[in-house]
Amino acid sequence: MAPRRSEQLRSRRTKSARYAVGFIGGGNMATALIKGLVGAGLYRARQLCASDVDPRKRQALKRRLGVAVSADNASVVRETRVVVLAVKPQIMDAVLAEIRPAITPAHLCISIAAGIPTSRLEAALGPRARVVRVMPNTPALLGRGMAVVARGRHATGADERLALKLLRAVGKARAVSDERWLDAVTGLSGSGPAFVYLFAEGLIAGGVTAGLSPELAEELALQTLTGAAAMLQETGETPQRLREMVTSPGGTTLAGLGELERRGFLDAVAEAVLVAARRSIELGRG
Repeated sequence: MAPRRSEQLRSRRTKSARYAVGFIGGGNMATALIKGLVGAGLYRARQLCASDVDPRKRQALKRRLGVAVSADNASVVRETRVVVLAVKPQIMDAVLAEIRPAITPAHLCISIAAGIPTSRLEAALGPRARVVRVMPNTPALLGRGMAVVARGRHATGADERLALKLLRAVGKARAVSDERWLDAVTGLSGSGPAFVYLFAEGLIAGGVTAGLSPELAEELALQTLTGAAAMLQETGETPQRLREMVTSPGGTTLAGLGELERRGFLDAVAEAVLVAARRSIELGRG
């Protein structure tokens, strides 16, 4: 079904792009990036556009963020020169086939889809497509994300710097020279927040079992995680050293750590990262 006229991006007769950055996919990560770019003063809302198949997401983007919206992915490509591919890996091939006729050498495509390698994106988008692959994570929703960037064969240093600039509007970002690292990045920082949330669930459940109210257990657990993260980032000490500082011989912390060790806690966490990284590789194969 063709998009309604009111949701079509107006086409310009000039060759210059109407919008600075366009987003294909209007989910949480795209929303976070748009909010970050506007909030950081990099762009105004009217310089951004987005497409999504879900009319509710389009309405939310237009109403809450003030960006132009469309149901037509190709129109986003035609009206901008920087395209952020913010769709699920499972539908990426269909989206790439849809937008390929509109892609030109002037376009930079930045993919935030887990597992999809630049070689696959380049093959789908045509000869000399300029592609940068990014692995962000969900704390970007609060401006505290961690993203890693790797550029494809035809992307330039300037393309990489632009991608970093966009991602730094919602947290930290760095580039790597070996794209293969992005699967490990996916397993660690991409999936890592969920592992931390599961640990938080365990802390809360333990507190309740020990006799605390659910409300108090949650408050204690969340502030403990917040404080511990700050210690890791601000003291300059290693995780091992900070753990040793809290652990007294014969004390309560040592007893708890002993139980975690007995149940294989460290091995389980490390294996979770590896399994997630392997799944990223599988997604990249299609």
